[in-house]
Amino acid sequence: MDKAELKKLQAFLQHSLGNQGIKVTPGKKNADDADVHLGERKIGAIVVDDEDGDRSFAFEMKIPVGRPVLQEYLRRLFEAESLKIVPRGKKNDSVELNNGEEFLGVISADDAKQSSYTLQMAILDFDLEAY
Repeated sequence: MDKAELKKLQAFLQHSLGNQGIKVTPGKKNADDADVHLGERKIGAIVVDDEDGDRSFAFEMKIPVGRPVLQEYLRRLFEAESLKIVPRGKKNDSVELNNGEEFLGVISADDAKQSSYTLQMAILDFDLEAY
């Protein structure tokens, strides 16, 4: 990823998650990866997907809390009251993350006890055009 892409991804995540403190930096392991920080803390990673000739990105973040406090944890972490958890129909092992009415990604349970989760957001190249 070049500097322009990193900057666009950062602006996209800041807008989507409602926090201007989010920073996207080059990944330490691979030139096509990026690390996502909130303040000094690394909260996740972005990986490039160039399959099928379309460039897209996958943001992944581990969430170390259980379902009952998931929404409150994310609101506090990002200081964004507009973040909300929405059920996914008949699926019990995952929920959607929205900012207001805007769909952001899927949060899936990491284990059967649902004591930790992983947020996965797909970011398409045209999602970054406004940034």
